[in-house]
Amino acid sequence: MLLDQEDLYRLKDGQRAAVRNERVGFIFQFYHLLPEFSALENVVLPALVKADAGMDAGMRKIGMELLESVGLSGRATHKPNELSGGEQQRVAIARAAVNQPDILLCDEPTGNLDSEHGVGIIELLMKMNRDKGQTLVIVTHDEEIASRAGRVMYLKDGKIIK
Repeated sequence: MLLDQEDLYRLKDGQRAAVRNERVGFIFQFYHLLPEFSALENVVLPALVKADAGMDAGMRKIGMELLESVGLSGRATHKPNELSGGEQQRVAIARAAVNQPDILLCDEPTGNLDSEHGVGIIELLMKMNRDKGQTLVIVTHDEEIASRAGRVMYLKDGKIIK
């Protein structure tokens, strides 16, 4: 598999991990937030790993800006069990964006959100694509979301059919 002409399979484990952390953001359908961390700490975690350091004022500012962008700046100190499912999903989306990755892999990013927040999240993802040039790969069953994509591929039984 190539990323910018670099064969990812030829990289050592640590190098591949760095590529995943720095160049790819993951938005999982089921959040995968760390329960002992606050929303802000969950958002900045990939940046902490990248910097191999503790949270500083710059990371805190970026994390708060991302929480604000998903409508959760007032919930920064809350732990995942104090957030609704939709709020947890929005924290996960902010976390995926913290390192400003080249690619965002999104597995049903709005699947657990109400329609109002779902529309807002899709708008945010499209804005990230437009303004920051981030590539979005969105897996969805929602035809309305798919209709906004520049390219749509349909899979059936693990094979591309259209």
